Amino acid sequence: MSTQRPPTIDPQAAQRWQKMPAGPSPWLHEEVARRMEERLEWIKLQPKNWAHWEPVRGGLQAHGLLSRRYPDAGCFVTETQEARAAYAAKTITTSWWNPARWTAKPTRFETPANGAVQMLWANMALHMAADPQALIAQWHRALAVDGFVMFSCLGPDTLKELRGLYQALGWPAPSHEFTDMHDWGDMLAGAGFAEPVMDMERITLTFETPQRLLEELRGLGRNLQPQRFAGLRGRQWRDQLHQALSGIPLHLTFEVIYGHAFKPKPRLDMRPETVLSLEQMRETLSQRKS
Repeated sequence: MSTQRPPTIDPQAAQRWQKMPAGPSPWLHEEVARRMEERLEWIKLQPKNWAHWEPVRGGLQAHGLLSRRYPDAGCFVTETQEARAAYAAKTITTSWWNPARWTAKPTRFETPANGAVQMLWANMALHMAADPQALIAQWHRALAVDGFVMFSCLGPDTLKELRGLYQALGWPAPSHEFTDMHDWGDMLAGAGFAEPVMDMERITLTFETPQRLLEELRGLGRNLQPQRFAGLRGRQWRDQLHQALSGIPLHLTFEVIYGHAFKPKPRLDMRPETVLSLEQMRETLSQRKS
């Protein structure tokens, strides 16, 4: 098992990103959410309740797809920042894809209690978390036994073209590093999840101008690398960046990692003397036979 820690992220920069005003979900995140929703065909469990984790940045339109897939399930919408929570509530309840079209159960805009949901959906959140292991542990607590997490995030090949350009210019990296999918699998197992399944694809976006490319990047996130440029850069630096971008093909690679894992029944705490109820003994014997 890998012992690699997730890449270092500047926690203050991550906190500032979390507090930034809400806006429309990025196109890339909506597209990734659509592709991840199709992967739910592989999972037969029908949740009684599910949670949508930070949908404003992860893809609000995906909420309609998920509500239509699980019309009989209750839903929790979790946003950790008050302004984004209000934005999510307004958008979800007033959009043409309002989940009320498919389900009569109301959407609850709050964090689910421990063990309250059978599915937790988290699109494109992990790679911007200052402490991803703590976030994974939080997801594990929210899930009921036999429930599952479904998530996506960016992988190490993301922005490889821009990284190469910055390196050639002698500049610090344009973004923090992104974690390999095998390390995410190890972190899931370390948090108590079972049967983690990871896969990956690369999406390439092409842009007409350097300005449009940079505008897209601003909507996707921020550079949380501790060794990034200190302070603000001026117009001269911006013009130099535009000129450098004009000399290369204007396309960017995004490595997208998809993962899901189940929350198993807790293992017995082995002590010199272990006392079980009759029901616990029957359940343990049944598990060994299966």
